[in-house]
Amino acid sequence: MIQRIQSIYLLVASLLSGALPLTINLWTQVKDSTPIYILDLFSGSSFLEKLIPVFFLVSALVILISIFLYNNRKLQFVIGRIAILINLFLLGLLIYLSLTLSGETAVSEKGIGMLIPVFVILLVVLANKAIKKDEDLVKSVDRLR
Repeated sequence: MIQRIQSIYLLVASLLSGALPLTINLWTQVKDSTPIYILDLFSGSSFLEKLIPVFFLVSALVILISIFLYNNRKLQFVIGRIAILINLFLLGLLIYLSLTLSGETAVSEKGIGMLIPVFVILLVVLANKAIKKDEDLVKSVDRLR
């Protein structure tokens, strides 16, 4: 049952959260025009900067695990909600760090990588909607027996 639409949504969300941040910059520093990628944050000065790549990878892993729980739709739905919460926290963390970057006298240019959690949340919400639809369909068939 991996060919269901929610599995496709979850696979795309997992790829967005796991692979795309490695290639797309999160922001660009104005003073020396160097783009900041997700792997650059591991060598960051603060604990919060080091936490961002971990949350991207945890989000991708949780969503990937959720794909293979198609037999237990209720658990798949709950894990989807957990992935949404992880990405909401990640989005808040990215916004906080982008607003309080050290040495920010000039505004840095925010990259498209800052929007990845928003797209992941959208895809997981669509997947949860499809999971809920499948669960309702199974419940309605059980009522007829």
